[in-house]
Amino acid sequence: MSTTTYEEPAPTPLALLLLGRGSDPASERGVDCPGDLPAASDPDLVARARAAKAALGDRVFVLGHHYQRDEVIEFADVTGDSFKLARDAADRPEAEFIVFCGVHFMAESADILTTPGQQVILPDLAAGCSMADMATAEQVAECWDALTDAGVADTVVPVAYMNSSADIKAFTGSHGGTICTSSNAKRALEWAFEQGSKVLFLPDQHLGRNTAVRELGIGLDECVVYNPHKPGGGLTVEQLRAAKMILWRGHCSVHGRFSLDSVDEVRERVPGVTVLVHPECKHEVVEAADMVGSTEYIIKALEAAEPGSKWAIGTELNLVRRLAKAHPDKEVVFLDRTVCFCSTMNRIDLPHLVWALESLVEGRVPNVITVDPQTAKHARAALDQMLALP
Repeated sequence: MSTTTYEEPAPTPLALLLLGRGSDPASERGVDCPGDLPAASDPDLVARARAAKAALGDRVFVLGHHYQRDEVIEFADVTGDSFKLARDAADRPEAEFIVFCGVHFMAESADILTTPGQQVILPDLAAGCSMADMATAEQVAECWDALTDAGVADTVVPVAYMNSSADIKAFTGSHGGTICTSSNAKRALEWAFEQGSKVLFLPDQHLGRNTAVRELGIGLDECVVYNPHKPGGGLTVEQLRAAKMILWRGHCSVHGRFSLDSVDEVRERVPGVTVLVHPECKHEVVEAADMVGSTEYIIKALEAAEPGSKWAIGTELNLVRRLAKAHPDKEVVFLDRTVCFCSTMNRIDLPHLVWALESLVEGRVPNVITVDPQTAKHARAALDQMLALP
């Protein structure tokens, strides 16, 4: 059996930011962590995390998103994508504390789906999501006003990606729409088009476009992009009336970095490579790839791959590293030549996790994420509609 050596992408001037050590005010919900954080150099951090987790026992349930650092994943009771983790939390009603090692919108979803007696904790409040923050409730309300003025709102069904705030999920639920994940976006759009003739897809334009065009056969000319920073979204009444897919101008800062040049370069560098990318990538990147799928799809594809096969993966670097380590009999490379972490996801590190767990042991509950009852009600309606999809 052959083995390969994983080649780490080269660092860039943005490396510190992408590693979660810089500042990105546009996508953060706060940068201060109350209390005294343990030093990252503390040699006892692992032992402290184990001791705190053992002291809490079944009272705590730690969730780790696939994009988290290995040092955090080591202490996760379950790993997965955002919706899987929220459902896992809901399946543990006996756990008093849900420590969500992910980002803000994920913790919100967990709070919506868990019982009132459970508290969801985000170890670092700076762990936001730039994509989720690209659509605010006020902006989406203005968009709906534009659709109303164009006389098409009655025919539009909103579909919100799981990677959205509780406010956006609530808007979707109160307007008869549904939530989707990257795994079930096709089913969600099919359902939406059975309810109306147009879809408002937010906040990720790329997932919406790729699903509509590649899986439903909708033309690129039937997709328009609504820019919340321009009057009327930068669209005319005629464009809104003619469009089938009204895509929000949002994107993932990680997946949006991959380019057609990245695909061409890796094919030249690694002959015979299979390019596998996430559907949050740009349309031209998805078109040039060999395979496209969600995070869970990517993981399963590598598990099923033949020994000796070569793969270039276009998704977050922590996961690609982990896949390369888990499959030494395959050649796994990162699609881009430069470092590309999710900067806000990486803000949750071992010091933050230890601080959160030790705070709970001491009787203090830090960084509780709470969604107000009215917002939670409408957001839950949209999530329930997703669960009811055929």
